[in-house]
Amino acid sequence: MLRKLPGTEIQHVVSTRPDTSIVYTPTVFKTPAILVVLAWTWRLVAGTAKTVVRHPIASALVWLGVAVGLLWGWRAVAGGVAGAGIIASIWAGVSPRTFMRYAGWRVVSWWRWMWVYRRHWGGVMAVAGLVRSVRGTGYVPDLVKVVSSAAADTVTVRMLRGQSLEEFADRVANLAHGFGADLAVVRSLRAGWVTLVFPRRDLLAVTIPARPLPVLPEVDSVEIGVCEGGEPYRLRLHGTHVLIAGATGSGKGSWLWSIVRGLLPAQAAGRAEIWGLDPKRMEFAYGKGLFTRYAATPAGCADLLETAVAAMQERADRYAGVQRFHVATRRDPFVVIVIDEVAFLTAYQPDKGLRLRITAALATLTTQGRAVGFSVVAALQDPRKDVLAIRNLFPVRVALRLDEPDQVDMVLGDGARDRGALADQIPHDSADPEIGAGTGYVRRENSPDPARVRAALVTDADIEQMSLRYSAARDSW
Repeated sequence: MLRKLPGTEIQHVVSTRPDTSIVYTPTVFKTPAILVVLAWTWRLVAGTAKTVVRHPIASALVWLGVAVGLLWGWRAVAGGVAGAGIIASIWAGVSPRTFMRYAGWRVVSWWRWMWVYRRHWGGVMAVAGLVRSVRGTGYVPDLVKVVSSAAADTVTVRMLRGQSLEEFADRVANLAHGFGADLAVVRSLRAGWVTLVFPRRDLLAVTIPARPLPVLPEVDSVEIGVCEGGEPYRLRLHGTHVLIAGATGSGKGSWLWSIVRGLLPAQAAGRAEIWGLDPKRMEFAYGKGLFTRYAATPAGCADLLETAVAAMQERADRYAGVQRFHVATRRDPFVVIVIDEVAFLTAYQPDKGLRLRITAALATLTTQGRAVGFSVVAALQDPRKDVLAIRNLFPVRVALRLDEPDQVDMVLGDGARDRGALADQIPHDSADPEIGAGTGYVRRENSPDPARVRAALVTDADIEQMSLRYSAARDSW
């Protein structure tokens, strides 16, 4: 009878019913012993070669130990191991970061490959429904590599021929439970390959302080916060538009102010201009002196957007037949139009005339502005199409905490939630507004896989310091 799963092979186990009246006896061919020996020899050679290719350093150390043992005996091997341990201990004590980067995480990766993933791989794949049987032979996706870090295990898998990324995406809960993780994220690597990310520790659970002001003017991208792996996250601005969607208290202000903070040196140098539209009169009013242009009333916002359209078209007329791409200069600075709660100006605007003017100006800027150095950064709470009909004109989209699972795909595109963008599950606590604030998933232009990041918290004190440093300089232009 079948043995208990997971982790056991059942494909070659045969069971028969005792009450079967007719039992067919299969024909048995005796395999020559030489073929069995050759088959096992081939498996041994192939397995050894695969191990050497996938784990060259560990394999080299093993073969080195064997060679030393054969030449000088086991005492030499023990002495070498003890010496290596002492050197590793000193290294880890003097520079733990470099030790973990070049040695520690390699050991952790190998250990988790062997003890966590390889040991349970076949059983988890079978229970998750990712094993295929063809003519009585079972086929399992190939576990290629495991790379561990402080934040997560990244598992590289070679899929079976005929499998798709969606099959793994539909089984993320099975995979996470099978390997003892809270969740799993599926990412496409290339045709026939898939990457499974199993978070081990959430580096984004703590509040991130405001990023340092850039030393040199930057317009292409600005540092917003931190990725889930701990590395800095830079948001591209030049040549694109950004849409930020999130419920109340999700941290949209952290993203908007981090963008403003990163562009201030470029604005002070005359290579960038920040135009602020603040229809709620709450987000930008505290630091409105930092903006080159500022508007708060619906009529003022409509006028400012139409001014941007006129400046954009004048620049496009000058560029026609002369240059194809914008380069930020003092004559033609990079203009970033930052809008807090754009729905107040579109769907929720009671004045039909103003609503039509604003919608037309936004559509013109988002369709024609990228090539000539005009970028729109818009934030809103409700991502439905009837709230912002032009949301697909924003190549870069950010989904902060959302109220419903369906809203994730509205912001990031179809299938984004299945690929791990669980924006509707970002934690929130009304008693502690900083929990989960600024955490979200980013849809980038060059990748369908969402990246999980957290924006830095720009406090009122940070805004005051920025105003003291840059407002006076702006007034002197």
